[in-house]
Amino acid sequence: MLFQDTYFQSFTFWSAIEMGLYFVIVGYFFLLFFYFLFIRFRTSKKLYWLFFSVLFLCLGIGRVFFIVYYFFAPEIEYTGATDLEVVSFLMFNYRMATFFTWIAIACAVGVLGILLFPPDTELEKTSGSLKEWFKNKNNIRILIRLVLIVIPIIIGILALTLSDALFIDPDFMDEYPEIQDTIEPSVVRIGGWEYPIGRMLLNFVFLPLFVAIIPFIFLYLAWKTFGVLRRSYALNAIGFFLYFTGRILQGLFDIAEFPHLNAVMTPLIILLALLLIVIANNYEQLR
Repeated sequence: MLFQDTYFQSFTFWSAIEMGLYFVIVGYFFLLFFYFLFIRFRTSKKLYWLFFSVLFLCLGIGRVFFIVYYFFAPEIEYTGATDLEVVSFLMFNYRMATFFTWIAIACAVGVLGILLFPPDTELEKTSGSLKEWFKNKNNIRILIRLVLIVIPIIIGILALTLSDALFIDPDFMDEYPEIQDTIEPSVVRIGGWEYPIGRMLLNFVFLPLFVAIIPFIFLYLAWKTFGVLRRSYALNAIGFFLYFTGRILQGLFDIAEFPHLNAVMTPLIILLALLLIVIANNYEQLR
């Protein structure tokens, strides 16, 4: 039976609250995916809305894997699985969650690329030699747009394929002692604090970098426009900034061992961010 005493041994009251809030977020993600795909993209045929819909689809899928990683995967230890099987399942979910998160970031960058360099301009349709193509500054900007989309995809693929030693939680070595002979974590040590070097790069180097790029480009677009568009871009900037701030705070609260704040504040910040993004992209209809 699903709710026998041998299951859900590591759940706490705050775990239940946090998981419930993240289920709400997942439902909201998929609702936004269907809305932007079947209402905005289907009627307008604009690539902008397709990127936006896939963005929320990937965020939703990634969050499902994170829910399994944080709440359900540890429970298979109590079903008779070996330590190696538990850790393998945990790392599979972490890798998949991280991969889809970075695919979502690539879609967000794609949205910005379309806003900065519309794909239906004349310059993108011009033909000529490769040398002439590179002489055109606007074509160089288009190339930069494509590179910015590819970078998050590459980061996601690396998170999917690099060694477990770069991403595994050092606490797993004590919780699952059978894996000590098979995995040697690569960690950053600061005093008595340890953190996986792979997660350090993902969560505190690359993610903050894109946190800066995405909101500030929306702010730049808000500065260059006026009226409804300005308000829409500004709200998008605030929304994406709050979303990624919530993601970063989740890692910080986890490191600082603040389960109460992690269970409540982080998902509420993400929900507020999603609300602002929805308002931003329907601002003209809500006037």
